Amino acid sequence: MFLSVLTFGVLSLPSSAHAARFSGEYLLKVCALDRNGNEIVEGGKIACQSYISAVIDYHNFLRTLDSAGPSSFCLPDEISLNEIHLVVLLYFMKNQKLHRKFIAAPGVETALIEAYPCGGKKAKKK
Repeated sequence: MFLSVLTFGVLSLPSSAHAARFSGEYLLKVCALDRNGNEIVEGGKIACQSYISAVIDYHNFLRTLDSAGPSSFCLPDEISLNEIHLVVLLYFMKNQKLHRKFIAAPGVETALIEAYPCGGKKAKKK
């Protein structure tokens, strides 16, 4: 019984890894909020914030290896994930054409670098 359940589970997984990637367009959709700050897509807030958290965790991991690169973000201790969600959402809304068809992770990182650069000085807007 266990083996048949395991086999079914494995066979029902997507056949290619690209199915798990979030595009900028998809991230914008799941992160979207209404005027009252409520999610538009059911379950979208958890999907959005989980994705953002994963990007933050991976970035912090690279920083421990001194591999994060010259641009980095440093989140204040008091910042909430809801605030970060809004920063990323606003960045993606502003830059839809740039990020919509590409993997969302670089856009999330760029949004965070612009909003929370290490050293505390926000990047100048062009």
